[in-house]
Amino acid sequence: MLVGVDGCKAGWIAVRCAFGMAPSVGVFATFTALLASLPEDAVIAVDMPIGLPDFSGKGGRGPEALVRPLLGARQSSVFSIPSRATLYAETNDFTTIEAWYAAHIRASEVALTTSDPPRGVSIQAFGIFAKIREIDALLIARPDLRGRVFESHPEVAFCRLNGDQAMQVPKKIKGGINPAGMAERKALLCRHGYDTAFLDQPPPRGAAADDFLDAAAMTLIAGRIASGELPDPPGRDSFGIPVAIWA
Repeated sequence: MLVGVDGCKAGWIAVRCAFGMAPSVGVFATFTALLASLPEDAVIAVDMPIGLPDFSGKGGRGPEALVRPLLGARQSSVFSIPSRATLYAETNDFTTIEAWYAAHIRASEVALTTSDPPRGVSIQAFGIFAKIREIDALLIARPDLRGRVFESHPEVAFCRLNGDQAMQVPKKIKGGINPAGMAERKALLCRHGYDTAFLDQPPPRGAAADDFLDAAAMTLIAGRIASGELPDPPGRDSFGIPVAIWA
């Protein structure tokens, strides 16, 4: 089974495709719940950073610096991931917006001391810290998952699927869905085997339309990984977790 995953408001949206069967889509509250629903040999590509640095240099991790030039105007979609200490600086659930902003400030303070040049944390990056930690904790506790769960990135995936040409228009503009960008990506996904009716269905509750398309792209990358289309041997973080953006 090939599985493409993206984070969403309700947890994780997954597009699953088994040989000889039509793809399906579902939302899972946790990554652990998603894993429990899959066969043990499923290959999973997820839009989430995997393999965290102890110290963050200019441009972030090596893979982030490598893929940005490929994306042209879309390169801002690739965040620089800060240090593991920054990711774990604040692990509480926040019940007020004031507490959330205070936690962001504290995480930025840690980031400034574990980066060169010193760099804080963007609000956008901080918003996905909990999901990054969720996968990181699983890969630390279960080394067997490191050969099944792979990091990818939607815009890098779309670029690779488009003959190494970046998408011309964004999926979202000022936080809202851009119909032209969605149509461009749907057309590309259909050229790679998806049925239009599948992609045109409303996303499951708790996920957005762009999350759905990103997960569908991740499934295609899972197929490339399963078929052996691999990048250069990745580096590894201090826990031995591979550090690579697979596409």
